[in-house]
Amino acid sequence: MGSLRPEQGRGATAGSAPGAGPPGPTRRALLRGSLGAGAAALTGAAVSGCSGSSSGATTVTVWSWLTGMDKYVAAFNASHPRIRVELSVIAAGLSGGYAQQTNALRAHNAPDILHVEYQGLPQILTSGGLRDLTADLHDLADGYAPAAWEGVRPDGRTWAVPMDIAPMVLYYRKDLFDRHGIEVPRTWEEFRTAAHAVRDARPDARITTFPLNDGSFFAGMSWQGGDPWWRVEGESWRVDVAGEGTLRTAAYWQEMIASGLVRSDPTGSQEWISAVHTGRLWALLGASWSVGTLGKSIPGDTGRWALATLPTWDGRPAAGMQGGTAFGISAESRAPDAALTFLRWLSTDPEVVRIGAAFTSPFPGYTPSRAEARRVYRGGYFLGDPVYDVLDKAAASVPEWTWGPNALGLFSTVANAFGGVTSHGTTLPRAVRTVQREAASAMRARGLSVVEAAPAAAPHTPAGDTATSVRRHV
Repeated sequence: MGSLRPEQGRGATAGSAPGAGPPGPTRRALLRGSLGAGAAALTGAAVSGCSGSSSGATTVTVWSWLTGMDKYVAAFNASHPRIRVELSVIAAGLSGGYAQQTNALRAHNAPDILHVEYQGLPQILTSGGLRDLTADLHDLADGYAPAAWEGVRPDGRTWAVPMDIAPMVLYYRKDLFDRHGIEVPRTWEEFRTAAHAVRDARPDARITTFPLNDGSFFAGMSWQGGDPWWRVEGESWRVDVAGEGTLRTAAYWQEMIASGLVRSDPTGSQEWISAVHTGRLWALLGASWSVGTLGKSIPGDTGRWALATLPTWDGRPAAGMQGGTAFGISAESRAPDAALTFLRWLSTDPEVVRIGAAFTSPFPGYTPSRAEARRVYRGGYFLGDPVYDVLDKAAASVPEWTWGPNALGLFSTVANAFGGVTSHGTTLPRAVRTVQREAASAMRARGLSVVEAAPAAAPHTPAGDTATSVRRHV
């Protein structure tokens, strides 16, 4: 497939700037064949110049579905009279936002700034339409949490500006745990013990739900296991969805579902809200953004919940992530410098945290902003350890992970494969192996070079890797 020498062109190579990290495979090599010659024609096609407005300010267009983006834009425009940011609110990524942005990049009419999530960035990169920001952001590299910085550098070069990160933690009903003498679980074995205690204390209650309809949730839980689903090996993608860590995760939760210790219905539904509020669900495995979600969805539960880091597999702290926001700049932007000015402000200015605290619970990817997030956090909902203490610990223990160019589609593949678990047609470990085959096949169909990892041995689980084990308990 050719040399791995970083591409030459506008800006520095990945190894030419302090903090930029070692050179990685070229984007063209890494994502070769994804969209054909039309995508390649866009690579590195940044256009100089700017877009003017009637006021004389440089106009920057941004497409986003981020809650509160209108407030951030208004504050920036008020403090930067020479730049005018114009926001278009689009559908959330998997609800059409990514398709809209990808189509616009192909048609050469994309906005200056595009909304991406870490898991969506490699897929957007296959369009060839994002500006390389390696040289532009090298001075900020040391300020970002590793998970945020690695999330915008899927091939060793910087393609987006991080905004926040979303490490996963355990939310639990501290009042109920204390009342029944249940210890906060530090390991997944202790979590199983706590699940039995919850059911014993109240037969219609369960410790939590493991939502089978949410592929991004399962990815976050598997992330904790330390076996990334994708890696870059030379000029190929190594696909390892059915790695040891993921199969261990799947086997554990298969047994929990089969034994009737957890529910498996969707998180966030009206039924879920009712079950949480009435004490039929005692915990939530959720990302940092659930700090705000719980307060909004179940305001009557103030003073009942607390946070803890996720239980561990081997005693070593680890947490996956579910979500996280970043923003890229179109390679054909006519105002790239002004767009970068806005994104640097959005990513690093403490004013953004102060604005966001009015309607959410910001957890910035830029670590110097965390102190302001703590200061402006509107507490009172949670008991126990301070919220940001727990989130900081979780963020510091996120293992290395690389998203692949088919991550967004794979979430649906996971949900579809898991659909047969409660109908007795499959098990989670068996479904994971199906997802592995489909993931590798889909990438090859797009012209990508794929190396499949050798299948991991089936982990031992009391329920076994059989559909009959589900029938016995569901």
